[in-house]
Order: sequence, then C-alpha cells, then structure tokens
Amino acid sequence: MPATDTVFAGSIAAIYDRVLVPLKFAPWAADLARRIAVLAPAAILETAAGTGVVTEQIARMLPGAAITATDLNPAMLEIAANRPGLERIKFRPADAQALPFADASFDLVACQFGVMFYPDRVAAAREARRVLRRDGVYLFNVWNSLDHNPVTRLLSDAVGQLFPGNPPSFYARVPFGYYDTARIAADLSAAGFSDIAIDTREYRHGALTAREAAEGLCRGSPYAAEMAAHGNEALERAIEAGTRALRPLCGADGRIDAAMSAHVVIARA
Repeated sequence: MPATDTVFAGSIAAIYDRVLVPLKFAPWAADLARRIAVLAPAAILETAAGTGVVTEQIARMLPGAAITATDLNPAMLEIAANRPGLERIKFRPADAQALPFADASFDLVACQFGVMFYPDRVAAAREARRVLRRDGVYLFNVWNSLDHNPVTRLLSDAVGQLFPGNPPSFYARVPFGYYDTARIAADLSAAGFSDIAIDTREYRHGALTAREAAEGLCRGSPYAAEMAAHGNEALERAIEAGTRALRPLCGADGRIDAAMSAHVVIARA
C-alpha cells in the first residue's frame, strides 16, 4: 500500500469534512452510533475517527460514556476536536495497528470506514481485541464493492478512461477493496474473535450536485495524490469527467439520487 493512501492532510481533510461527510458518511455514522447506544458501553475507543462525524453522534447519544477518539492524521483530528459539544472527548493521534493503550481498557472499539486503510488488518483487529475488556465489542463498517456503489464506481471508471495506461486505482484498491465478507470474518478469527456477525445495508447518498460530488471524491481523499502524478491539469480533468459521469444519477433537482452499500461488522472479544 503506497504511503499516500493513508494521508488526509492539508486541504484534503477540510474537503473531506465539507463534502464527503454529507455525501457518503453521515447516514452510516448515525447507524453506527445507534448500534453503539444500544450496547451502552461505559468506555469507548474510536479508531480512524477522521473529522469526528461518528464521535459527535456517540457523544450526544451516550453523554455519560468516556470516549477516546484516535486517528493517524492530526489534520483530521483537529477538525474533529473543534466540533461543538466535543470538549469532553479525548482526542489522540494513534496508529490502530499499535494502539498506545493498556490491555482491557475499553468496553467497545468502533471504527467508521477506516479498517480498509490498515496495511495489516489482522494486526489492527488483534490490537482492538487486546484493548477490549472481556466480552467487549469491536464494531466497524466497510464499503461493499464498487459494483454496489455506483457513485464512486462511475467516477472511478470515467477518470480511468482519461489515463488508460495508468488509471488511478485508489478507490478500488483501498476504500472499496475490503468487501469480501468471508475474508473479513477470517481476519477477525485470526485476530482471536469468535463471535462475528456481518450486516450488509444500503443508505442513500446525500443530495449534492454531480459537480460537488465529483470534486469531493477527487479532492477530499488520497485520490488527489494519484491525480498529481498525471500532471498539473489532471485533477481538473478528473473532476470534469466525474461530473459528466454522475449527472445521470441526478434527479430533477440536479442532485445525486443513488444508493450506497456497506457491511457493518460486530465482533465480540
């Protein structure tokens, strides 16, 4: 995995929060937070917390819980820490594959769309299990394949046609590359989890325009680094191609109207 695949720094973090959170992540954050609230854990660790969209909802639903939110990218955590109402949250840069916490420190470890970015997913799952108390829960979600996520697939295909000799592969390789439920279960089993359940769900994308969605997908992730390798004009060309590709998914109001699919995974220590 190239080093740039996990870097959300500079303007990427801000665009991610402004565009991709409402486009893709908000409904899944609500789903994950509702599941966590039902379990009512007293001590929660969130890995790959990003800009805090899940953190904010957990904090609101469980005002008495102790919440520690971590991410590999300080720029993402800086945005999260400035969300209103999160003053009591402990924010800390950390690598999910080598967590800086003692054994049996948490009742629940949560992660929203971050597991796909871990170079060693078994090591990360093993770390989650290590810091969980007995009967603790590891709860996370990952994207289903691009075939079940037409917004990102259409953009990725359109941009790939611009650079047929070396098409950008970030989306297929990383965010949408860990969708095989048998593999996910096997990785968790290898990490020591035995009680594993996977729930595949769909939600609708946020109602952004095709241009807004294309710009967010191209500028608000490490996909931008792949564009840079194709020259100074590649990013704008990619946004234009993505905009054209996404217009057929827009409703009469000119905004995206499409489903997205992901797996929600629950494993007990």
